[in-house]
Order: sequence, then structure tokens, then C-alpha cells
Amino acid sequence: MGFGDLRSPSGLQVLNNYLADKSYIEGYVPSQADVAVFEAVSGPPPADLCHALRWYNHIKSYEKEKASLPGVKKALGKYGPANVEDTTGSGAADSKDDDDDIDLFGSDDEEESEEAKRLREERLAQYESKKAKKPALVAKSSILLDVKPWDDETDMAKLEECVRSIQADGLVWGSSKLVPVGYGIKKLQIQCVVEDDKVGTDMLEEQITAFEDYVQSMDVAAFNKI
Repeated sequence: MGFGDLRSPSGLQVLNNYLADKSYIEGYVPSQADVAVFEAVSGPPPADLCHALRWYNHIKSYEKEKASLPGVKKALGKYGPANVEDTTGSGAADSKDDDDDIDLFGSDDEEESEEAKRLREERLAQYESKKAKKPALVAKSSILLDVKPWDDETDMAKLEECVRSIQADGLVWGSSKLVPVGYGIKKLQIQCVVEDDKVGTDMLEEQITAFEDYVQSMDVAAFNKI
């Protein structure tokens, strides 16, 4: 089990394929599994690996909260596809010993105490309990987004693939079309339905514009409560 060498193009490709239908390395919320793999990646994946780049930018936003994320950090060989062997190193927890530049969250080499493990498990249990008690009626909104490319040479099929690679609990992508804006340039107009307490337009804009090789800007064309 593993991703190969996450510091190499082949390892990042394995990570990208693994995240094609997942938002996180494990489960449905950011956890120490994401921190472990994030720390093993030497920098942002290239734009053509849109699933890995979307995940990288999302986990990077939790930099100040990494210690409070649920779960227990394990060796890299405990994550990823079952048919791939980890060759990055001995694990994310001691990756700083191999290369200081890889530890993007800072040093965290000490063994986690039993008390810390217990607190993490309690937080995870509290989160799951709170999630289970949420009322069945959920406020939702239908949003129409305008996503503009840099020029008429931008690969619009790849741009749409990158946008649709963004996954989150409470986000469902809908229909889309290309709309001419002038000088041979077309913008992507795409519909999505979101749960209001989970997904906002700020989050969508941050993640969509992170694909800066393809996306110049994003605007909300229509916003309607469902």
C-alpha cells in the first residue's frame, strides 16, 4: 500500500488517480491521514493533475489547524492504493529528517502521547455524533457560475475537468455550457447545488481560481435558494 515516491511525477500521478473519486485520503473530513501525505509532497502538483492540486490547496488551508484534525498520523505505507508500494521514505512523521523543505506544516516529530490520541478520538466521535443529529431538512442553494479562461487558446475541456474535480460534502455539479464572450473567447457556465451550511461561494472561488493555468476569474451569475 502506498503512492510510490510522492516527490516524483509518477508518485503524484498515483495520488491524482487515487483522489479522482475522493475528497480526502481517508473518510469524509480532513484528518491526520491528509496531513501525513501532504507533508510528503514537496510542493503543489502541476495543473494537469487537477485532483491532486485541488486536494493539496484544500489541505494547505488547514495549516494552522493540523494538530486538531482527527485521527492518528501513520506511516505513508498505510495509505493509498493497495497495489502500490510506498517509496517516499519511512513516513511523513519523520520526513523532516530527510528533507526540511518537505515538512510544509513544520516540525512534529515527537511521539504522540496516549492522552493526545484519546483527545483526538474523542473529537472525532463528537463530530460524528453531531453530524448524525443534524435535522433532515437541509437548506440548499442553486448557483450558476461563470468561469473565465485567460484567452481563446485555453483548453476549455481541461478547464471544466478541473472545476468538476472539486469535491466536497454538500456540493453537486450540474449541467454546463460554453458561452461566447468576444474575440473568440468562451467562458464556462456551470450549475451546481450546494448545502448552505457546508459550501459557500468563497470556498468555490478559492478552489476554482487555484487552477491558475486555466482560470482567470470566477463570478456568480445567479444564486437561488431551493
